[in-house]
Amino acid sequence: MTGANSFQVSGYGPERAGWTRLFARDSLARRLDWPILLAAIALSLIGSVLVYSATRNRTEINQGDPYYFLIRHLLNTGIGFALMIGTVWLGHRTLRTAVPILYGASVFLVLLVLTPLGTTVNGAHSWIQIGGGFSLQPSEFVKVTIILGMAMLLAARVDAGDRQHPDHRTVVQALGLATVPMLIVMLMPDLGSVMVMAVIVLGVLLASGASNRWVFGLLGAGTIGAIAVWQLHILDDYQINRFAAFANPDLDPAGVGYNTNQARIAIGSGGLTGSGLFQGSQTTGQFVPEQQTDFVFTVAGEELGFLGGGLIILLLGVVLWRACRIALDSTELYGTTVAAGIVAWFAFQSFENIGMTLGIMPVTGLPLPFVSYGGSSMFAVWVAVGLLQSIRIQRPLSA
Repeated sequence: MTGANSFQVSGYGPERAGWTRLFARDSLARRLDWPILLAAIALSLIGSVLVYSATRNRTEINQGDPYYFLIRHLLNTGIGFALMIGTVWLGHRTLRTAVPILYGASVFLVLLVLTPLGTTVNGAHSWIQIGGGFSLQPSEFVKVTIILGMAMLLAARVDAGDRQHPDHRTVVQALGLATVPMLIVMLMPDLGSVMVMAVIVLGVLLASGASNRWVFGLLGAGTIGAIAVWQLHILDDYQINRFAAFANPDLDPAGVGYNTNQARIAIGSGGLTGSGLFQGSQTTGQFVPEQQTDFVFTVAGEELGFLGGGLIILLLGVVLWRACRIALDSTELYGTTVAAGIVAWFAFQSFENIGMTLGIMPVTGLPLPFVSYGGSSMFAVWVAVGLLQSIRIQRPLSA
């Protein structure tokens, strides 16, 4: 682009003018989506407080240091923020050309989990132990590469002006690209991540303008696949027990139903304003397992009450609202489908995480975006924010 509406920043356009025009009329600062950025930062900071509250007294996991998890959570947030900046600097269009490399690397990493390098955490064999107490969950990054890969394939001919919608052959290629890592993740097995990936696939397909027959066909195939997985006993016993406890909350309340029951007690005891930060009896008494990760929302419900939990949901709503606007404002199908995939990812994972603490969804071990403790998840969601910002930056200035 040229003229008054041109945008020059490192990674965008042939001029590659760097960051020198930060405060110009058509600058990066003006083009950034500040609501989504500030909401994500607020969620991460709230998560830091909740993680600290959940772990400060748990000497069996914090190595005797009450600030152990707080420091690591802030470090993860800082690294994630840096990854977001790097993603914005590179740009989603540059990353489009690197999709084959990124996709191959993510598939390689999930395959490593199935080797002796993989480790099991809370029943899920989904991690690679790096050393020094750090581990990596490759399935989190697969979510990003599935979005980028499917968007690249589905939008290629449309953005080039050759077609108005993706043809059937392109849809088959995109589904094949997503299926490979999903099958590997299912073998771990990590059912929660596979569920998120399935929703991402549907979201990207809907946004791409592909025939609705594909969407209905996938829903039917997914139903048949779920029945087959159940009948063939592919799921581990702990996963089957979680679904059984969801279907019947009174089933083994001291065993498989313990997590959900304690989560509901913690949230219910918070009332409107909560018992006060660091004053929750369920949290202080360590009655809710995995409270810094999967069940971090229970800390907000108990100690900050309905208002605190509502604030988290509101901030997540801001992120989703702005991401939807970015998808709608994008002038290219590639940007639209990438943003739509991120919306589907964040929306489903947030609903599933909060829903399982309320007993309206089965326990699947999915973290709450930006809030739960966990480096891999934090890195992935901030990369997604970087992609959203990049798409926003590339829109016409008047949009």
